[in-house]
Amino acid sequence: MEKYIDIILNSYSGYFNYLKNEIFYWNWDNYFYGLIAISLGVWLLEIIFPWRKNQAVFRKDFWLDLFYLFFNFFFLNLILVIALSNITEQIINDFLLFFGLELTSIQLFSISKFPQAIALFLFFIVSDFIQWNVHRLLHTIPFLWKIHKTHHSVKEMGFAAHFRYNWMEPLVYKVLLYIPIILIGGVNLKDVFIIHFISIAIGHLNHANIGWDYGFLKYIFNNPKMHIWHHSKKIPNKNGVNFGISLSIWDYIFRTNYIPSDGRDIELGFNDDDKFPEDFVKQELFPLK
Repeated sequence: MEKYIDIILNSYSGYFNYLKNEIFYWNWDNYFYGLIAISLGVWLLEIIFPWRKNQAVFRKDFWLDLFYLFFNFFFLNLILVIALSNITEQIINDFLLFFGLELTSIQLFSISKFPQAIALFLFFIVSDFIQWNVHRLLHTIPFLWKIHKTHHSVKEMGFAAHFRYNWMEPLVYKVLLYIPIILIGGVNLKDVFIIHFISIAIGHLNHANIGWDYGFLKYIFNNPKMHIWHHSKKIPNKNGVNFGISLSIWDYIFRTNYIPSDGRDIELGFNDDDKFPEDFVKQELFPLK
């Protein structure tokens, strides 16, 4: 037990120092300023190329979503996610050691054997496919849908809506993503930030007030014209459509794609969303009610 307490304390102190260095010291893989740069860039695109021209620059819940963006990306990690991730990793290690095994002994293969660019590409493909499946679970399992409702409470789409999600949602993703990822092992975490920035940029664009579909690339990459139907209040089935995170190809392969028409002015949300709380604290506590 003492070992786990030390892990929690070290996680807090380590991430706090990391966050402090991110804010006060510039480096080329800086997450803090990278997030700001991507957000400002996509917001500028919204202003220059607005799809819904009658939507205000400071749209409905703009400031709430902006708070979510910084809270979920930085402070939630400090408060909860990093410590739980490290504890989960240690529990799995201890469980394997009990049977005389190590993480490397259960790896199906190691992508570190490939050149760096190919390894990162494989990591991106595998992790995105896993997240696509987790996203489907968030719409299928009732309690997980209750968690995911926070994200679907957006009534006007904009880049920062990308990070409006309940504090429990990243825990679901990380728990279900962790074990499959360790089975392929060998990813240099210092290089993963490249994939992370690409995913953030795609996610911001998917939620932005921009009417792009990327032409023939729409069958590979998720895009604003596709993702807006994922947030539609009216969908052809109760479990949702267009579950792509960064890639749309999974929806086309498994036939969950749905773009019946131009979705520029469709109503967003879910049934009875008028009863969903509007302030941050109540939204965070909603799944526990």
